[in-house]
Amino acid sequence: MTQAVTVRRDGDTFQARLFWWHAARLLDPGSAVSRVAFETGPKSFDDVWVEYDPARSALDQYGDPLRREHIQCKWHVTPDSYGYTHLIDPEFINANARSLLQRARQAQIAHAPAGSGVRFKLVTNWRLDRNDPLREMIGNRSGAMRLERLYGTATDNSKAGAVRKAWREHLEIDEDELRLLARTLAFGEATDTLDALREQLDVLFGFVGLQRIPANQSAFPYDDLVFQWMAQGRLEFDRAGFQALCAREGLLGSGQGSPRVYGVKSFEHAFDRLEERCHEVLDLIPAFDERYIRDDEDWETTLYPRLRAFLLKAAKQQPRLRLALDAHVTLAFAAGSIINIKSGRHIELEQRSTGRRLWAGDDLAPDPNWSRLTCETIELQQDKPDLAVALGLTHDLSGDVRRFCEANLPDVGRLLLMQPSAGAGAQSVACGRHAFELADAATNAVRKARPAGSGCTHLFIAAPNAFSFFLGQRQAALGPVRLYEFDFEQARTYTPALTLPISAGNGVSTSEPQNLSE
Repeated sequence: MTQAVTVRRDGDTFQARLFWWHAARLLDPGSAVSRVAFETGPKSFDDVWVEYDPARSALDQYGDPLRREHIQCKWHVTPDSYGYTHLIDPEFINANARSLLQRARQAQIAHAPAGSGVRFKLVTNWRLDRNDPLREMIGNRSGAMRLERLYGTATDNSKAGAVRKAWREHLEIDEDELRLLARTLAFGEATDTLDALREQLDVLFGFVGLQRIPANQSAFPYDDLVFQWMAQGRLEFDRAGFQALCAREGLLGSGQGSPRVYGVKSFEHAFDRLEERCHEVLDLIPAFDERYIRDDEDWETTLYPRLRAFLLKAAKQQPRLRLALDAHVTLAFAAGSIINIKSGRHIELEQRSTGRRLWAGDDLAPDPNWSRLTCETIELQQDKPDLAVALGLTHDLSGDVRRFCEANLPDVGRLLLMQPSAGAGAQSVACGRHAFELADAATNAVRKARPAGSGCTHLFIAAPNAFSFFLGQRQAALGPVRLYEFDFEQARTYTPALTLPISAGNGVSTSEPQNLSE
C-alpha cells in the first residue's frame, strides 16, 4: 500500500512540476508560450498541453511551425526501459483496452489530421531501450520521430519494417495513415530527479517573478496548487488570466532584475526548449543531423560567423548577460573565445549537471577542498610541433585520445593529459568559480607543455560547457587550437571540428580583440 501511494504521489508531483515548467513562461513577455492547460485534451495526452504564439513558435523536425504540444507524463519509482511494443500494449499506460498508440492515433485524427502543427509527446523517466529499433528512429534534438528512419526500408523484413508492421496491424491502418501519425509523435526522457526539477523551477521562478520556495523547506506548495485549481474547474490558462490568478494566490514576488538570457542551441533538451525562456536564441540545429554536422566546412564558414555576430551584438547591448548553451563543446569554447577574458562583460552560464545551475566565475568563494587539475605529459614522437590535450573532467578520455592521435595526427609530438585530482565524474566541477579556476590551471599547463615554436594545439574536452566557455575565453593564450567532437556512432573516436583563430581570408578574423563598448 505504501509503495502504491508513493508512486501515485510522485506521478502527480512530476505532472505538476512539468505544468509549472511551461505555465511560468506565461509571465515572461518574451516567451513564445501563449496558453497552457492541465488535465484536459485528448485521452492519454491530457496531462499538460502547451500552445505557442504562431509568430514566435519553434519549428518541428521538418521546419514547419509547431502550434501546440500535448504531453503525457509517466513517472516510475524504479528505473527501466521501454520499446515500440510497449506502445501497443494497454498495460503500459495501466489501461484495459486501448493502447497509448491507439489513443495517439485518435488524437492525431482530431487535432492534426494533416500530420503537422501539433505534437503528441510521451515524457517519462524510463529510457528507450538501447537495443530497441525505435531508439534509432527518435531524433535527439527534438525527441520527434524521424520518418526517414522509420521508412528507411521498403519491406517489413527489417527492424524498421517490423515496427511499421506491428503498428499498422495494431491500428488497422495503411502506410500513408501511419506516416501522418508518426510525424506527430515525440518522446522525452525526463532524466532529472524530482528534486532537480524543483531546483530548475526555482531558477525559472526567480526569472519570471514567482515566489521562490527555499530549498530547506520540505513542502513545495506549487505541487498541490494546480490540483486545487483543477478541482475549481480551472484547466486552461492564458497570459492575462494566469497572471491574475497568480496575483490572487499571492504568488507574485518582486522581480529579480535578471540579465537578458541569450540561448545558443545545436541540439535540444527533451522538454526545455530555449525559445520558451530566452530573450533571443541562435538556432544552429539545422546544420546538424542529430549530433553530427552535415558539412565539416560549416564550422568555419557558417557556424562560427553566425555565433560571433550573435554574441557580439548581445555583449555590446548588455554589460551583464546570461548564456544558455545547449550546444556542442566546440561551440561553447568558441563562444568563450568571442566574449573573451578581456571583454569586460559579466557572464552567467546556465549549466546542466544533475539539474540546472547558474554558474559564473565569481559565484562562490574559493574552497581549498575543490579538486585540482593533475597533469601528465606523454612523449609520442620526437621533433613534432603539435601538442594534443586531453581534458577529462567528466570522464577519462586519455586512452581514446592517445589512440586517435597515434592513428590520425602524425604531427603531434606530445600528449598532455589533465584530470581532476579527485577523479573524473559528473560532479567533479563544483561551481562556476571552480570551473573558472580549472580553466586558468589548464591554460597554464598547456603553455608550459607546448614545445618552443610549436604548431597547433589539438583540444579534446569532456567537461561542463561552462568550463569549455571559460577555457575558450583564454584562447589567445593557448595559441592556435583545433577542437574535436566525440563520434557517438564510431565509439571511442573523434571528428575534427573548428580551428581557431580563423584567418581574415575566410571573411572573419578572430585574431584582434573586440571593442564591446562601441
